[in-house]
Amino acid sequence: MENPKNIVYFDLETQKTANDVGGWDKKSAMGVSVGVTYSTATAAYEIFPENRMSDLIHLLCHADLVVGYNIRRFDYEVLMAYTILDLPHHLPTLDLLDVVEKAAGHKLPLDSVALATLGVGKTAEGLDAIKWWREGKMMEIAEYCCFDVKVTKLVHEHAQKHGELHYMDRFSRKQVLKVDLNLVS
Repeated sequence: MENPKNIVYFDLETQKTANDVGGWDKKSAMGVSVGVTYSTATAAYEIFPENRMSDLIHLLCHADLVVGYNIRRFDYEVLMAYTILDLPHHLPTLDLLDVVEKAAGHKLPLDSVALATLGVGKTAEGLDAIKWWREGKMMEIAEYCCFDVKVTKLVHEHAQKHGELHYMDRFSRKQVLKVDLNLVS
């Protein structure tokens, strides 16, 4: 895809764990606590609580490209509880986990790639967001999710500019991944 006009970076957090809903095959039962986007068309972040999922889906459907990390196998599966659309097949998507997995030969967490590539990691974990949901701490969830979207955006931009990303291997050595960002579908 040549220079999309509106790239929408996307992440969401859930209300429940896989254990809470009876397994990873039931992602659509996890519920969204907060979804966050950053649109290059507006140069702005937008926060979507659960009661605005139709607005979030509308925004994603009007993107030239949706970029995220593990969005095909996780975020879209959770979000499909709120729509009749088959999001993984409906949205033009670049899932950075697919890019990293193809280059490395195995999956790597966003935190590992971000730390080695940018020198900055995630501020919390998904389980923290679920704990905050149960405590009614929506602002903490929104801030965490916004930071994940920002990290995803920075990782994507680095890959675009340099054609590579980095990660730390199990011996704490920095490794280079030559990446191909043409895995859009």
